[in-house]
Amino acid sequence: MSSPISSSFKESLIIPLWSLTVLLVVMNTTMFNVALPTVAADLGLSTTSASWIVTGYSILFAIASITYSRLSDFLPIRTLLTAGLLLLGTGSIVGLLSHHFYGVLAARLLQAVGAASAPGLGVVLVTRYVPLERRGKAMSTIISAASFGFGLGPIVGGTMSQYMGWNMLFIVTAMVLLLLPVFYRNLPQQTAAPVRFDWTGALLIGAGVTGLLLFLTNRQWLTLAVGAAALAGFWVRIHRTDAPFVQPSLLRNRNYLGLLSMGFIAYILNFSSLFLMPMMLSRLFGTSSTVTGFLIFPGAILTALLSPRIGRWIDRAGNTPVIAAGHAGLILAAAGFAMFSAQSVYAIAGAYVVLSVSVSAIGSSASNEMSRILASSEIGAGMGLSQLTQFFGGALGVALTSTVLAWPTSRPLASVFSGLYWVMAAAAVGSAVLCFRYIKRRKGSGALPEGAEAAEPARG
Repeated sequence: MSSPISSSFKESLIIPLWSLTVLLVVMNTTMFNVALPTVAADLGLSTTSASWIVTGYSILFAIASITYSRLSDFLPIRTLLTAGLLLLGTGSIVGLLSHHFYGVLAARLLQAVGAASAPGLGVVLVTRYVPLERRGKAMSTIISAASFGFGLGPIVGGTMSQYMGWNMLFIVTAMVLLLLPVFYRNLPQQTAAPVRFDWTGALLIGAGVTGLLLFLTNRQWLTLAVGAAALAGFWVRIHRTDAPFVQPSLLRNRNYLGLLSMGFIAYILNFSSLFLMPMMLSRLFGTSSTVTGFLIFPGAILTALLSPRIGRWIDRAGNTPVIAAGHAGLILAAAGFAMFSAQSVYAIAGAYVVLSVSVSAIGSSASNEMSRILASSEIGAGMGLSQLTQFFGGALGVALTSTVLAWPTSRPLASVFSGLYWVMAAAAVGSAVLCFRYIKRRKGSGALPEGAEAAEPARG
């Protein structure tokens, strides 16, 4: 679908409101992670049943995120966002009134399908409607809102569930309905194109991601086999249909795959740290959940405050210097966790500040770089696949670290945490090597990577 920059696009209004929407969506995830023990106790749920409130949300969110991005190649972003926010708001209202497991589960699943519209479509919106010279700032604003939501969610979730009851958490995301009229009036009025949507490919990648995520949570080999078989079928499908769910050219683009891998590793480190930090703080220092939330919060708020500066740096210096600096921060943060986390709670908080800012810098600059190297016909699928990969990286990081912590060992707990972070530092070094190779290829080409000219929208 042709999407030139619209002169009526109110960037100064839409980008901040979209960032607020992303903030609420991300908070919706982390709030319920904190409140889950309270929900399980109030509803009399087993650990397995309670886990589905989080697992089911995660699975549908991952699948829906790439689906919205791919549909944006055919349908107006305004239409897709309206549908997503209505589903999110409806799920929030259902959850507010629910006092039984199936009602809460249905509410969370509705929320997931709706919430997935905000992050993926936000990146597509910036790519299509924000001029190249300001795109880095806009991308950084949206991605830093997600980082802020990760840090703010545990504080809001813990406080509200303790003093107001967990049902009131649904009120937070119901507020997106107040933003819907503003978005509907001010988003560009695109013309819909005939939809050639590969539902078979969508179902196959959905089944593949579901199988892998279920394996990460329940360790059942059958789910791994089903997921692997579905992904193999997806690979065959996209090479045999005229309008594939993901273009095979994306999976042959070395530059795109390199950027995809960097984001994947960055989100493994970020989600793993958010999972490990509460355990380190409580087991090594005996801190309460409230204190833990306030120790995580500085990294989130500083990331949000620095996002405009990161965005301006991207727009002035280009993407690759910011990606490289982000990797230096990743390595420094992981090493800091490994060496000093057993000594002080402030060392943990400080290392997370560096990590959070670094992940935001990599996410913003890598997404902006993708918008330059992909052809316009690949933007929807490319950005959606990037979101899916980052989300899966986060789930993988949590699953791997939780598995390691569950292994019986005679080593001191502080040593186990330190070992995990040295492995993460090695992963960050590996990602830095990918970054170096990417920069070397760009310099060797003497120009923008292939597809950049096609990706840059027409001025208007």
